[in-house]
Amino acid sequence: MARNGLLIQYDWCTGCHACEVACKQEHNYSEGMCGIKVYELVSSSPEKVYVDFVPALTRFCDLCAERTKTAGEEPACVKHCQATCIAYGNLTELGKAMEKQPRSSLFAPK
Repeated sequence: MARNGLLIQYDWCTGCHACEVACKQEHNYSEGMCGIKVYELVSSSPEKVYVDFVPALTRFCDLCAERTKTAGEEPACVKHCQATCIAYGNLTELGKAMEKQPRSSLFAPK
């Protein structure tokens, strides 16, 4: 059986945290729990400061199993991502898409 996962394109994440809010609401997680977390990474060169937002899955992510398997919907984080930088699908297909995305990560939770 094919596994599914998430492809996250860092270049497009604006750091809005909509994915975190959607995840918490979908699973009714308590304080401190979330299936996805957006980290802010600051780096600098002598001329410029760079701020990157990097969404990362936590141990609580189940790819919204109830939504995806029962209802045939996308995970809540994908549906509510305002920058559409998170894609859900078959890992093989996402891997092929990743080859065309210079700054991206592929996640495959348990």
